[in-house]
Amino acid sequence: MSNTIKQLQWRYATKKFNEDKMLSEEKLNILKQAFNLTATSYGLQTIKMLVVEDKTLRAKLVEHSYNQRQVVDASHLLVICIQENIVNADVDNYYENIKNIRETPDNILKPYREGLLEMVSKMSIQERQLWSTKQAYIALGNLMTVCAIEAIDACPMEGFVPSKYDDILKLSSKGLKSVLLLPVGYRAKDDMFSEFKKVRQPINEAVIEI
Repeated sequence: MSNTIKQLQWRYATKKFNEDKMLSEEKLNILKQAFNLTATSYGLQTIKMLVVEDKTLRAKLVEHSYNQRQVVDASHLLVICIQENIVNADVDNYYENIKNIRETPDNILKPYREGLLEMVSKMSIQERQLWSTKQAYIALGNLMTVCAIEAIDACPMEGFVPSKYDDILKLSSKGLKSVLLLPVGYRAKDDMFSEFKKVRQPINEAVIEI
């Protein structure tokens, strides 16, 4: 069995974290890099990740997380956010970045830039936010896999009140909205869920080959 599969079997949605065990800067940096390297549609990164270490701040978030203690007990809380809106400047900046990094001429980039601008212009703000939210889920899945490989415990969470998070974390001032949470750290020794066997469909039912 490959080490990757072993680590994916090892991981679980951690219910109780060791409050005293913190991620090293090296491990934290791996998660930051993994988020930034996540695939996004067109490569246009309309998502951001907040890394929240401040326990006092996180304590304020618990009641808006349906009292799930992982939010404050974990080493760090990762908050995956989307932009409130996608504007022309986002597309222009993206293609300028391509130009600078790859030294791609403007005449080659122009049709792609114009095509993406046209597509975004036809979307409502709600459609743009939904599009970004789909990218946020891709990032969450990527982070969970990286956590497993790096032996970092994590608990993906949708159960929170985004509007309250946005207020407490002052996300509107950054043009952001919270959509997903990922507390990360290390499991507590007495978290009984860590010993539970995984419940999954047989491979031949979950995977269809044609």
